[in-house]
Amino acid sequence: MRIGIIGAGHIGSTLAGHLAGIGHDVALANSRDPATLKDVVADIHGPVTAVDAAQAARFGQVVVVSVPFGRIYELPTAELRDKVVVDTCNYDPERDGHDAELDTDATTSSEKLRGITDANLVKAFNAIFWENLRDRRAPRGSPERLAIPLSGDDEEAKAVVSGLIRDIGFDPVDAGYLGGGGRRHQPGTPVYASELSARDMDAWLHVR
Repeated sequence: MRIGIIGAGHIGSTLAGHLAGIGHDVALANSRDPATLKDVVADIHGPVTAVDAAQAARFGQVVVVSVPFGRIYELPTAELRDKVVVDTCNYDPERDGHDAELDTDATTSSEKLRGITDANLVKAFNAIFWENLRDRRAPRGSPERLAIPLSGDDEEAKAVVSGLIRDIGFDPVDAGYLGGGGRRHQPGTPVYASELSARDMDAWLHVR
């Protein structure tokens, strides 16, 4: 599969390494010149190329967006339209500036991102410490295998992202639709930054 990744911080570069390592073709971008990713690309074993954000968006059958929420309006939105987009972002008002709709929980950061991209958006990888994403992969069935929650409104898109989560060594747990489900694994929730099995995470996500 062709995968574009916009954002080469801890989450984006770690995902680039995992996905290229299992044979996916990865195009990795940051907010600067692709040449600044030379060392990152050199450390990844697998098919990965440094590009700009628009090229990553055009390249990917799946596109991971892993940028600070405050920079989502800089994304190449036209190129992301109708794509399967994985949103790893979290809203942080101290870093991103205050957003009245998010401060009052009138909507979620993922719904805002979907609104500007018209993408088939799936929220995932936002609730795991990047070190655990890097180091805690485990075989299927292992008691050490961690769960990763995801949410979205497009079932086919969620199935694609769930498959990628499984393939890199974690168990996906469906939290529900993008709005209500996404609220269940955003910062401040019991599953955020947790180290739970799929069974335990599912119990937390669907407690009434």
